[in-house]
Amino acid sequence: MNRSQLLDAAEIFGTPMYAYDLDAIRDRLEMLKGLFEGRFGVSYAIKANPNLDLMRALLPGLTTFDASSWGEVARAQTAGMPADRITFSGPAKRPREINKALNAGIGELVLESIEEARFVSDAAQKIGRTQPVLLRINPLRVPRGFGASMAGTASQFGVDEEDMALGLEKLMCFEGLNLIGFHIYSGTNSRDPQAITDNFAIFADIFRKAQKITGIAPRRLVFGSGFGISYLPDEDELDHAALPALINPIIDELKAENSFANTRCSLELGRWLVGPYGWLLTGVISQKRSRGVEIRSCDAGFNNHLAACGMMGSVIRRNWIIDNISNPQGQVASYMLTGPLCTTIDRLALNLELPQVRPGDVISVASSGAYGLTASPTRFISHPEPREVVWDSGRWRDATERQMNTWDAEICP
Repeated sequence: MNRSQLLDAAEIFGTPMYAYDLDAIRDRLEMLKGLFEGRFGVSYAIKANPNLDLMRALLPGLTTFDASSWGEVARAQTAGMPADRITFSGPAKRPREINKALNAGIGELVLESIEEARFVSDAAQKIGRTQPVLLRINPLRVPRGFGASMAGTASQFGVDEEDMALGLEKLMCFEGLNLIGFHIYSGTNSRDPQAITDNFAIFADIFRKAQKITGIAPRRLVFGSGFGISYLPDEDELDHAALPALINPIIDELKAENSFANTRCSLELGRWLVGPYGWLLTGVISQKRSRGVEIRSCDAGFNNHLAACGMMGSVIRRNWIIDNISNPQGQVASYMLTGPLCTTIDRLALNLELPQVRPGDVISVASSGAYGLTASPTRFISHPEPREVVWDSGRWRDATERQMNTWDAEICP
C-alpha cells in the first residue's frame, strides 16, 4: 500500500480511520498455505481483527474461525462460516454463551479446565448432544524469543502440563463430551524461526503424551503459531520462508505414527495474517512548542490505538513505524505526537523524527491491522470512533461498523 493510496482514503473518508488491504491479506493467506503444502489448515483468531469485511475476505482460505466469545461466534456466522466450522475457545465462558454455542451446533469447544468440561458435559446432555471438544494444555516451558509467554506459570488458559494425566482421565468420563484432539498456544509474536520450531517440537511431544493417556486417535491438533510481525523501525520481519524446512519434518514425523495418521493439524494465527496490512490514519489538528518540544496534536490517541501508545503490555515505550504521508520530503525535525484526550499519557510518539508536520497533515501508523480499533477504549471522552475502510479488488470501500458486538442475536445484524 503506497502513500498516495492512503492519502486518497483519508481524503475520501476522513480521519481518524483504519485502512486494511484485503488484496494483500488474501495473498498472504495463500502464501502461508503454500509454504506448508497442505500440512496445516488455517484457523483465524477473530480477536485479532473482527471486522466483518475482513473476515469475509479470509473465509474462503480458512479451515475454521477461532472465536473467544459468543459475540465472535455470531460474527463468524454472519461472515458466512457454518457453525460446525467454528472453534470456541477462551477462559470464563459464561454459561449462557456455552448453551448458545451448543444449541448452534458449534464445531469444537476448547476446554480451559476440567470444571468447564464438567459444565459443558452436563449442558450438552440436557439437549441430547455429544459435544466435540479439544483440551487446551498449558506447557511447562516455551523457548526464548516470544513477545509474551503463557507457559510455565499460573494461567487461566488450559490444563497445566503436569496435571494433564489426571485431567484427561476425568475428562474421558464425561458422557456429554467427545474428545477429538488437543490445543496449545503458549507464546505470541515471535520473529525467530528457530524459536517457533522449538516450540512446535514441544507441542508435538505433549500431543504424543496426551494421546497415550487417552488412547484416542486425534482428529485435530491446534498449533498456536505465535508468528510475529515487526512493529518498530529497527525490527526484522519473520523469515517465514525458513519455516517449512524446520517445521515440516516435525509434522511429517508425527503424522507417520499410526495414531496421528488421520489427524488434521491447524495453525491458529491472527496478527501475522492481518497485522502488516492495516494502518491507522490520523489527522494533525494543532501545533505548539512547549519547553523546547514541538508538539503536534492529532485526532487519534490511545482511545483509537492503545497498542501504538505503548499501553498493551509494553515494558519500554518505543515509537512504532509512523510516517507523515502528507509531506514526506519536508525538513526533518523531532516531534511529540499527542492525541485528543484530556490526559498527559495520551501520546502516540515521543522524540519522533519526521518530515515537517503541519496542521492538516495525515500521519500513518503501520502494522495496525491487528489489535487496533477493537483493543482500544474508543468510548473514552466520547470522540468519534475511527472509520474502517478496505482496499478490495483495487478500490477503497467503507467497511465501518458502529455495532461491534452482539449478545442476544443469534447472528449479527
